[in-house]
Amino acid sequence: MIYLGIIEDQPTIREALTGYLCAQPEFSCVLSAASVEEFLAAVPTMIHRPTLILSDIGLPGLSGIEGLAPLRHLLPQAEVVMLSVYTDAQRVFDSLRAGAVGYLEKDTPLPVLKDNLLQVAAGGSPMSPGIARHVIRYFQSPPRPALEPLTPREQDIVRGIEDGLSYQRIADRLFLSIDTVRSHIRQVYRKLQVNSKAELLARGYRR
Repeated sequence: MIYLGIIEDQPTIREALTGYLCAQPEFSCVLSAASVEEFLAAVPTMIHRPTLILSDIGLPGLSGIEGLAPLRHLLPQAEVVMLSVYTDAQRVFDSLRAGAVGYLEKDTPLPVLKDNLLQVAAGGSPMSPGIARHVIRYFQSPPRPALEPLTPREQDIVRGIEDGLSYQRIADRLFLSIDTVRSHIRQVYRKLQVNSKAELLARGYRR
């Protein structure tokens, strides 16, 4: 049995959520409140405390995001899923950083909502498709800009570094002054977007 708590300030939505979810055999709706403050005030007197909380974000008093900290403090074993009309990346990440384990859009069909809550109970972190896209984009690395090609002389310098030569030995090999070698190396670092010999060797330019 999943002991479910719901925080939603709009009565019609709250009634729809409790009416549907409370009728499901997997859930026992133990608390339904219109604000985080009301929810928190009711918890200490409860016999069965919520193990899963479905919370709106746009609430009177503490917002759903602001309420995550006191909810998690009072109910450390409970998982919190946000249900919101807001789908912007900032609110999504603020919610996840504050401890929410899922983020669903408020227009999620009730049967889908039920399935998502069961995923949470099974250890998952459900997100509506539009929300998941924000997360994926955040973790995708930006494309690396194309590297500026090295001149033949700069390639000779890199070969010397990869061969383990000192700057003076490179200068001797190429019949250059050491100051000229250093100047070439600065250009190599800039073009290959590295800051040290170690980074250059790790990049494996010759490969």
